[in-house]
Amino acid sequence: MDFWNRLIGGTGSSSALQRRKEQQPHHPVTPDQRLQKFKRIWQQIMHIWRNARDNDEASQDFFQENIKRLNEMLLEEEKRSDRHCMSFAYQQQVYIALSKIGEGARLDVVKETITTFSTFVDTEDENFLGQESFALNLMNFLGKTSQRLDSAFSNEFVELLFNISAKIRQAPAILPIWFTGLGGGDRGNGREEYESLGKHQKFQGVTNKDDFPLFYLLIDFVYSEGRVGDFARTGLLYIIEAASPGSELERWMIESDLATLMASGLGALYSQLSRKLVMTYSEKEQPTILTLSDYTNPANELAYAAEVSTSPEFQTHLDTFLSYLIFWQDVLNHCKSVEVKQTLLDHFQILFLQQLLYPSLLESSDIDGGSAVAVLTYIRVILDTLEHPEIIHLILSYLMALNEDPPTPSTAPPTPSVARRRKSLDLLTMVAKADSKPSPDLFSLADLILTSLKSKSQQTVAATLRLISIILRKHHSYSISTLLKVRRIDEGAPQRTIGAHTKEMKLLFSMINRIGAEDDSGADSYEAYLKDNLELLECHPCSAKALEIKNPQENQRSESRAKDLYTHTLRLDDPLLRSVVELLSTFFSNSVETNLILTCVIVDLASCCYMKPEGWFLYDPVHYEYDEDSDEEFEEEWEELIAEGELGDGLLEELERKQMKGLKRARKEPKWKDTPPVMEVLQSLTKQIEAYRREIPDLDDKLYERKKAFRLTEHLNEAMSGQGVPPQPSRSTSSQNVFDTLISAVAPNSSVRGRPLQAQLDGSGYSTPNRPPSNRIPARRMFSPDGDRVGARPRSGTARDSVPFGTHVADTSMRKVRSLHPAQFMPPPPDDEGGSDAGGSPRSETPVDRPASGGVSAAGSVRVEAKEREFSLSHLLTNVLILQEFIMELAALTQVRASLFEDIKFV
Repeated sequence: MDFWNRLIGGTGSSSALQRRKEQQPHHPVTPDQRLQKFKRIWQQIMHIWRNARDNDEASQDFFQENIKRLNEMLLEEEKRSDRHCMSFAYQQQVYIALSKIGEGARLDVVKETITTFSTFVDTEDENFLGQESFALNLMNFLGKTSQRLDSAFSNEFVELLFNISAKIRQAPAILPIWFTGLGGGDRGNGREEYESLGKHQKFQGVTNKDDFPLFYLLIDFVYSEGRVGDFARTGLLYIIEAASPGSELERWMIESDLATLMASGLGALYSQLSRKLVMTYSEKEQPTILTLSDYTNPANELAYAAEVSTSPEFQTHLDTFLSYLIFWQDVLNHCKSVEVKQTLLDHFQILFLQQLLYPSLLESSDIDGGSAVAVLTYIRVILDTLEHPEIIHLILSYLMALNEDPPTPSTAPPTPSVARRRKSLDLLTMVAKADSKPSPDLFSLADLILTSLKSKSQQTVAATLRLISIILRKHHSYSISTLLKVRRIDEGAPQRTIGAHTKEMKLLFSMINRIGAEDDSGADSYEAYLKDNLELLECHPCSAKALEIKNPQENQRSESRAKDLYTHTLRLDDPLLRSVVELLSTFFSNSVETNLILTCVIVDLASCCYMKPEGWFLYDPVHYEYDEDSDEEFEEEWEELIAEGELGDGLLEELERKQMKGLKRARKEPKWKDTPPVMEVLQSLTKQIEAYRREIPDLDDKLYERKKAFRLTEHLNEAMSGQGVPPQPSRSTSSQNVFDTLISAVAPNSSVRGRPLQAQLDGSGYSTPNRPPSNRIPARRMFSPDGDRVGARPRSGTARDSVPFGTHVADTSMRKVRSLHPAQFMPPPPDDEGGSDAGGSPRSETPVDRPASGGVSAAGSVRVEAKEREFSLSHLLTNVLILQEFIMELAALTQVRASLFEDIKFV
């Protein structure tokens, strides 16, 4: 019987019985009983603390267990209306002894102590945060334990700091308790210390941890990864937001080392990024478009000390750097003090731009294999991540060597601390100018870009094009007079006519049809491009003013730059245009990745409402020519109208005559004399395809198979992503077309319009979305070419419709073709689709007579590269399809510009 009694707990020692009772579920007790138990446990803790020696293990075990029990009782009490235990803890100031116990305790005891303090902070019944002794003891405890904190407890530690900051934000009246500069502390010694510093030391600021320990504890964790860094950055943001103009906290932040710590921390994270970088893809995630080309993984030819972009370690460092960069932007967005913001920007320029970012730009090289790619990529990611206009202005105005006087941030005179800061900054600036090191005035970011475009490394060229795309698409105003040589277009200058627009659209569509490989989805693809380009133009930052869209982030500096914008076009001797045309002329031998980015750059050039495409892409109205008998024909028609009695006499008749004459003249298709360089290269590439068609009899079949392969891959990707395989009616994949598929394969996070690899490193997870389009009326299809339709070219046969995916891949990969010499392709016949009627009058310079080097001459004529290159037929097919979709996109962009920006003259 004793055995069974012991088994069911009927007998046993009193200690064992007590343990079993404590392990059983607690029955409801009265508030007084809970309070008495709380007091008893606390008295036991105090007794052990006073009598324990050297924190022996037994006492540490006791503290860990009983502090945990106290916290559980406090949490249980939160569910009740009577909270006697919390009141007892507040009245007896148990946090004083609790902080002393935790200062040198074991880490598990520290964790339980942090949990108890978090409970005190979260309570709404007692004003713990309003007690100076509570703040003092808590900060002492946290300050002494922060240096030996285990990573497992970092979340609880920083979350407690964040909760305090959130409470201060909700109740600013308690700020003096935590910042002694507003309350009980004496800042006289700190100010005397600041006054005694030299100018360099004043710029660095004074470390006043005793004034605001909460602030410095948060600073220690703002560089951390994950939740710890997020809590610390948000908590610090709440504190900075509390620095109102003219407050003591504002003065403290200006004179302290806040700006120095933030700028040096950003520099430290930037220094962790690899100095040499190779952009690549993992074998499992390599896009199909690269597989079906001559793409070779650059990771197989890594330079010494270079790192691949897919490396987990590199991605971690990049994520941490970008997180902290976004934190900088958040601080500038939420800080109410203009002087604090200006202090931060000054330190950002001196400690990050001048001492780290620009020197890395200056030291980059295309010879050592990867350093130029690295710095170009980092600058691109920075510009793509940031949206705050002031920090963007600071970065680009410095790197582009724009010598502008910054506007005065405030009409009120600066405070004494701000004036001292400005003197220190002026001194540092003078020292930097007197130094022998080069500055952006001698070698700017624009110089690096133009130099890198001439590199023999496809990696460097692709990285440079990505950066150009970001600058043109998001910060176009900073490219004028730095990256681009432009020509101002006066208000009364000749304007493109509706007749010229119709003829240009015919020319573009004729090139699309001559390339071939189209199916019944061509019209739907073009409609998708129209929608995508409408969104692109509306979201362009320069379109806000032209379309009267209000930008909430607009500030004085960006408004000033917007006022300086003027209608312009590219000069034909612009170095960037020359490099772009040279790359475009070798389109078929370029890497697929280079071509995708190159086409984006050209579209970005033509997307700004202030940048007119006339002269470098579309035909310049200055050079329009008309038949001599056009006026005679009009006079005959006018006389017939008068004879029929449809027109009256007098002044009204003359006005109608002028209007009708202008309308008829605007509708008439002009003759062109000088072909723009981009249009000329596109025509040349179309001729090369026709020459390849003569050398490769089955080229049309191969193109059709390749397009079918891409679309099948698109359907498979949709099925694997859970979307299912869509039906295949005449609207092939709705608004998604082949070009969208190709580009989304390279950069899965890019927009539907297909802007590849321009926003961020693959997998970085950071990309700043464009501003959503305004609620404007969609552009109408006001103008459409007559007679030409995408997909009108007949297919050469029907047997290929049944060719399965992949049967041609091995054959096209093995077959080799060579780049064509200009003599190998003849000019098009003189009809409406090309030659003198469509492309202008016959040129005096034939393709054979042109120089061998690629590019564009000062007069605008194309120089076709004569250097022979060998590549696979598969590579050629992919690039041909990219070219066709690119021309279709240009046609859609031209049509949308005509309706949205009123580029066309009708009368």
